[in-house]
Amino acid sequence: MVVTTMLTYIFPPPPSLFVTAMTVISFTSSANLGLSELRGKHLHYSKFWNSGSKTSAAKNIELSSRTGMLIAYNPAFLAGVASFVLYPQENIRILLLCSALTIHFFKRIFEVLFVHNYSGGMNLDVVSAISLSYFLSTAAVTYAQYLAQGFPEPSVDLKYLGCLLFLIGISGNFYHHYLLSKIRSKGDKDYKIPKGGLFGLVICPHYLFEIVEFVGISLISQTLYAFSFTIGSALYLIGRSCATRRWYLSKFDHFPKNVKALIPFVL
Repeated sequence: MVVTTMLTYIFPPPPSLFVTAMTVISFTSSANLGLSELRGKHLHYSKFWNSGSKTSAAKNIELSSRTGMLIAYNPAFLAGVASFVLYPQENIRILLLCSALTIHFFKRIFEVLFVHNYSGGMNLDVVSAISLSYFLSTAAVTYAQYLAQGFPEPSVDLKYLGCLLFLIGISGNFYHHYLLSKIRSKGDKDYKIPKGGLFGLVICPHYLFEIVEFVGISLISQTLYAFSFTIGSALYLIGRSCATRRWYLSKFDHFPKNVKALIPFVL
């Protein structure tokens, strides 16, 4: 009964050890990172870049945030571009998926180069982990979609709803990144409380819209791997946003208590 209901909305899982392993790994690793954020053990980037202990040689190699983020995003972007060549675009779904992923990482690179104002650095081990994660996830979701082309389409077609959510998510994410970039003048390294957009309701609206974007990609794909990746990513971003709210509460005495972490009036 459960399987039949699931197959109404998703393709059958392909007989691929790589995709099956990535489905489990993507969910469990991202969910675990979210729990770690809630417990105060943060990935070392953004405002948490120098938190915690640094002992390994890789951790002692520090890069500028701009350089680190470019290294993190470029392999996934190239994987998205390569998917147009590697996988025949035999139907509109795989074309939409490859396009969405490539646009997503192109936007990330554009923001790194022209939008974000960075004040800290990144450790090499974190850059390497993020870069590998994004690359493998992009490779896995496109490969899973390619394998799914041999199966019947799900009874409920969600790809166009997915396109709509993807556009809403990527637009909202970019807008709030732009607002974040404007709260500090060039050379100013002090953090300030963000204003405008949904920042009056939640401290991480850019994460909220990123989750909407990932949900859109999952609905375009309608594969088990895509949904697994999205749920895991959402759990990580929930943990990261709660940690960010705690950071603002500890840093600013006048931080408004009614501002939630991620979901207006809820979380």
